[in-house]
Amino acid sequence: MTAEDTRVSRRWLALREPADAAARSHELAEHLRRVLPSTGRKVIHDLGCGTGAMGRWLAPRLPGAQHWILHDRDADLLELATAEAPGPAADGATVTLETKRSDIARLAPDDLADTTLITASALLDMLTAEELAALVTVCASARCPILLTLSVVGRVDLIPPDPLDGRVAAAFDAHQRRTTDRGRLLGPDAVALAVQELGRLGTEVFVRSSPWCLAAPEAKLAAEWFIGWVGAAREQQAKLTAQTDGYRRRRLAQAEAGRLAVRVEHADVLALP
Repeated sequence: MTAEDTRVSRRWLALREPADAAARSHELAEHLRRVLPSTGRKVIHDLGCGTGAMGRWLAPRLPGAQHWILHDRDADLLELATAEAPGPAADGATVTLETKRSDIARLAPDDLADTTLITASALLDMLTAEELAALVTVCASARCPILLTLSVVGRVDLIPPDPLDGRVAAAFDAHQRRTTDRGRLLGPDAVALAVQELGRLGTEVFVRSSPWCLAAPEAKLAAEWFIGWVGAAREQQAKLTAQTDGYRRRRLAQAEAGRLAVRVEHADVLALP
């Protein structure tokens, strides 16, 4: 990823980690546990790791010794990931980690040599078609399982409904597909393209829904998500700014009162060689 990309805040990553953990497909994690080698140390590469939340979720679900290699371009996030190491494994085995400050769009097959598993979370929708195709090709060359979680698919439901929900959602999706210096971002189209590319490369692909379901206990996350959601929509369509001032106030008041429920659809993808 390039310097043009917005730096993800550690506060946002910390706020969303419990919702991510609840949303990820336990079915795919269990399937992955069954197909991974039962002996020997597992070497796991986590691409775009952020604060290391994927490792904290997945490592305790897999048995056996594990060595996680965390890739991210943000040195501060890598430092946080090291401070909150994952593990132990499901059977109490040791989990170790190392960090690599790297550009995942420029990974080479040698970077993933002798890998047992490749993971990534909330990543695919931020790539262009060319970046995704290149990344999938490199990952598939490792001939190991690939678990890609929490990619947005362009479906959001808010309860109670509001007449402006649909317009804001459409503008947000357009923002997700905006054209940058790197090219047109995939946004909600990323999962379909990833499945297509993985299938073309001869992998067996499983897709499961992994929605965020935010209610009163997640009111703070729902409010933060909503602010960003509306902000991106306004950035995409400036005329929405004046039209959504009251809408924004209403929705944030509902969230603060615990009366706003939000369902944000994501998809998890497991690819097996």
